This record gives sequence, structure tokens and C-alpha cells, in this order.
Amino acid sequence: MFQISQKRRDWKPLEDRRCTDIPWLLLFAIFNIGMLFICGFAISTGAASRLVSGYDSYGNICGQKNTKIPGIDLSGQDQTSKKYVFFLDPCNIDIVRRKIKSMALCVSSCPETTLQTYDDLKTFAEKNGSNLCSYELIPNTYPTDPNRVTKCPNLPVPPSKSLPIFHRCTPADIACYSKFAEALITFVSDNSVLHRVIAGVMSSKEIIMGLCVLSLVLSIILMGVIRYISAVLVWLLTAVVVIVSVGGAGVLWWLYVDHRVSANATLPANELQVAKDNEKALLIYAIAATIFTLVLLLLMFFMRKRVALTIALFRVASKVFGQLPLLVMQPFWTFLTLMFFWVYWITVLLLLGTAGNPVKNNQTGLVEFEMAEPLQYMVWYHAVGLIWISEFILACQQMTVAGAVVTYYFTRDKSQLPLTPILSSSMRLMRYHLGTVAKGAFIITLVEIPRLILTYIHSQLKGSENACARCMLKACVCCLWCLEKCLSFLNQNAYVATAINSTSFCTSARDAFIILAENALRVATINSVGDFVLFLGKVLIVSCTAFAGVLALNYQREYTVWVLPLIIVCLFAFLVAHCFLSIFEMVVDVLFLCFAIDTKYNDGSPGSEYYMDKALMEFVESSRKAEAEGKRAAGGDSREMKPMTRAGTLA
Repeated sequence: MFQISQKRRDWKPLEDRRCTDIPWLLLFAIFNIGMLFICGFAISTGAASRLVSGYDSYGNICGQKNTKIPGIDLSGQDQTSKKYVFFLDPCNIDIVRRKIKSMALCVSSCPETTLQTYDDLKTFAEKNGSNLCSYELIPNTYPTDPNRVTKCPNLPVPPSKSLPIFHRCTPADIACYSKFAEALITFVSDNSVLHRVIAGVMSSKEIIMGLCVLSLVLSIILMGVIRYISAVLVWLLTAVVVIVSVGGAGVLWWLYVDHRVSANATLPANELQVAKDNEKALLIYAIAATIFTLVLLLLMFFMRKRVALTIALFRVASKVFGQLPLLVMQPFWTFLTLMFFWVYWITVLLLLGTAGNPVKNNQTGLVEFEMAEPLQYMVWYHAVGLIWISEFILACQQMTVAGAVVTYYFTRDKSQLPLTPILSSSMRLMRYHLGTVAKGAFIITLVEIPRLILTYIHSQLKGSENACARCMLKACVCCLWCLEKCLSFLNQNAYVATAINSTSFCTSARDAFIILAENALRVATINSVGDFVLFLGKVLIVSCTAFAGVLALNYQREYTVWVLPLIIVCLFAFLVAHCFLSIFEMVVDVLFLCFAIDTKYNDGSPGSEYYMDKALMEFVESSRKAEAEGKRAAGGDSREMKPMTRAGTLA
């Protein structure tokens, strides 16, 4: 036993700091060099100018001089004065290939008024020097040329305006936007419904933006409530969620009845159809809200006995936010970093999409850019980079938060804390542990890629008769999803262990798993109750935002379809609430692992004092008493708590 105990490596919080997983850092750096090479290749092939300035159907880039493309008539023209791309039929979408199925021309200006006849096209060309028909046609011959039907735009030509930066003439008519959306939403069979939905979004865009801002404000307020009044938060949050859920369901039923009574056959056909759509949507919302409220009430009833334990745990976490207020800002920095990377990723993807070689279409005689096989491999490499680097950014946030909370917990004299623990943790991450974060992100990527591939295959099999294959694929997707969640939880705790002991990823994951396995009962208790309370916070933010959205959209019932605006607002509200409350959840998990390590390797005696503060000691006592009473009532013993109580009493 003595030899075995000597082989055990003791935890030494913050005492030794060294670089971890250097080979993985080098591998990640090489991978990013490959990403930069793809970006440079896409820019050097001229794709950037085609993407930003646009090009016509003959391969000419608008706004610059062009070289002749062999075998392509009307190519190689000087388009310096013609900076805008004009589509003869902009609303003609190729659903399968997701592109505008129309001839494109370079013009000097976009038509700002409706052009009804070919004489109007002639007058516009003479007045503005902008030919809206194919280059081989002379403006004077527009009204009489026999090829005007195929070489000129469809009449009437709707008014349009150019997009900022990208210089495409886009129709100002909202109905055309709905046809653009049909290119992305191919599963909608009733196009008239889609037209009304898109029109509802466009007419409600100010309300949608206002409600998104409201969800952000509510999330910030809730974080403030968690920090300052954590003792009453759980009871208050529980009561408010019950009131909002029951009240929201009641209001939805009232609105459904009101719409059903107000909708009558005397309304015009288009308004009557909108009213019926709203009535159906409200009925669905009301039924869903009622079921959700009943399930929520049942869950709260069965978990009511564990509320006191959660209150004590949140009080400890709120003290951390009081000492480390910059923790609240972590979702902003992570979100901004992800947005910057995603914009870069999408830009490079678009550049790759236009970096192909010009090929003449034998059927239409127009130019298309086809992607060569090497470029397709670049796209796959670029797709893997999206997942790995995104997971890397999220893992950096986890490591930064873990490092800051670990510094707070294992600093006995809180007055000796760094001026900005978050900044100190970020510097330690960049100096020592980027390799560990890269390795953890890569493990998640290995699971996420096959899950996404199987999800795509499953979506392609919809409608097929092979139900067994669909069921097996769905089961594989669910298993991979569960594996991904388990690995994400283990990764987060591995980052905490790395922040404490500065060990490699595998060593940290093993040590964290052992600690969590020894305290499985308490892990389950804290995670279930804590996650449930934070879930109630997300429900509260989404419910309040949706309730405000229903009231706001109720004033536009005559021309607005509510389905998509409310879905957009609720999704955004949930994402914002999740970003903020996930930080609080992360702090709770880090505190618990630190506490478990503290109670396992310290006993409170001289030279082995606890690191925990008084508030956490009170939490230990209250939670121990609650669990001991429960076990005595059930006739059990306390052997499963031995790893947590080896030191004896904590008072």
C-alpha cells in the first residue's frame, strides 16, 4: 500500500507551470498554415475581384478591363465604366444549383423606376448610357430586334438598387425576396405560404431587431440578479417562470379565440388567408405552450426538495462573479471572435466557389466557372477547419474561465489575486496550454464530422422506402451526439485539471475523470439541479421575449404572418441566454472540481489547510446534512461519500 501511495501524483495547484501538448500545437499551426494557403490561392486566382465586383455571362469582370477568353464571344471587354451587375430575370432561380438562372450584364447604373416597354429600355440606355440588353444589340433596335425576347430583360423591368460593396442590382420588390428564399427552402410545397411568411418577416424587421435587443438586455439583467441576490434567485425564478408559463399559455388561447372570432368571410381574400394562417399558428402555439407548462410544473414538483442545495451552490458562484466581474464579458469576446472567423471562412468559401475555370455552356453559349477536382479537396479541408477552429475558440473560452476560477479558489489570501485574473489566465493559456486546447478541440471534431455526415445522409434518405436504413442512421447520429456531449464535459474538466496542475490533456482528463467518478452522486445532484435552474433562466428569457413579441405583432395582424418572426426571435433569445448562463454553469462546474480536489488532498490540519472560503464551508455542511438526513430516512449508509469526507468534520 505504501508503494502504491508513493506512485500517486499529488495535486499541486498553481505551483508548477510548463508547456503542455507541444506536438499538437505544432500540428494545429501547420493546419492553419494550410488554411491560409487556401485563402491565398483563392485570392491569387482572381476570385476576389469576381466575388466583389461580379461578372457577366461572358466572363467579363465588371468595373475593370478584361482579357479575351478563347472561344468565348463578347469576352475581353473594357467594363471600367460599368460597375454594376444586372440580371435580365433576377427572380428566376435554379432551385437545384442554388443560383440565378438568368443572363447577367455589366451596366453603368441600375434602373430605379419600372420600365414597361422596350421603348423605355431604349430611353433608359440613351439617357444613362446603361444598356440593359445583351451587348450585341444596339439600343436603337431594342423595339424591333427579333432577338429582343431572349436578349433583353423580361417586361416590365422592376426597380432595383445596388447592394453595398458587391454592386449587384437587386429588385426592390419584397415578392422577389421570397423567390430568393425558395432557392434555399426547397422542402416547402406551398409557395404562396412562403411568400406570405417572407413578407411578414420583411414587414416586421424593426420589431424583430427590437425583440433581439430585449433578449440581450434580459440576459444581462438576469446575470446581475444571479450575482447580487442569489439567495432568493431560485425561488423568485421558479415563481416567475410558473406565472409567465401559465400566463403565456392563457394569452395564446385568448388570442386564438380572438382571431377566430374576428376572421370572417367579409375580409378580402389575401387578408382572410393571412388571418387563417395566424389562427392556425396561434392554435399550435397555444397547444405547445400548454403541454410545455404542464411538463414544467411536473418537473418542478419532483425537484422541489433539492432547491435549498442549489441556493447554497449559487451563493458561492456569485462570490466568484463579484471578484471576477470580467467573466460576464467572456461570451462577448468569444462571440466576436467566432463571428470574425466565420465571416473569414464564408468569404474564403465564396472565393473558392468563384475560383474555377471559365467553361462555355453548350446549351446557352454563356460562361460558367466550374470547380476543378483539386479545388473540391480544398473545400473539404476548409470545412474541417470550420469545425476544428470553432471548437478551438470555444475551448479557449473554457480554459480561460477555468484558469481564472482556479486562481481565485486556490489563492488563500484573496487580496493577493492578480489585478485581472481573466487576463492572467488568458496569458497563461497562450504561453503554456494552446496545445492542450487544440487537442481537446480535435477530439470533438473527430466525433462531430461523422455525425454531420450521417445527419446529411439521413436528410437525403427522407421520402425513401428504406425505413430500416433511416432508423439505423438516426440511431448512429444519436449515439455520436451523446458521445460528443460526454467528451465535451470531460474536456471541460480536463481543462480545469490542466489549469491546476499544468499537465497534458490525457493526464488531466484521466485525473479529472477519477475525481468525478469518486464523487458521482454529488456530480449528478449538482449538475441536475444547477442545470435545471439555469434552464429555467433560459426559459424565462425566451418566454418574456416571445410574450413581448406576441403583443407587438398583434398590432400587425392584418398583414403579418407570425410564424417565422416569432421563431427567429425565440431562437436568438435562447442563444443569447445560453451564452450568458453557460458561463455561470461553467463557473459552478469548475468550483465543484476544485472543491472535490481540496477535500480529497487536504484535511484542515496545519500544513494541509483547506483552500475553500467560509461560504463554501457552509455549503459543504448544509449539503452534507441534507444528504445524511436523506440517507438515514432511506435506511442507507454514507459509504459513497468517503472520497469527499476523508478529512472528517469540516467545521
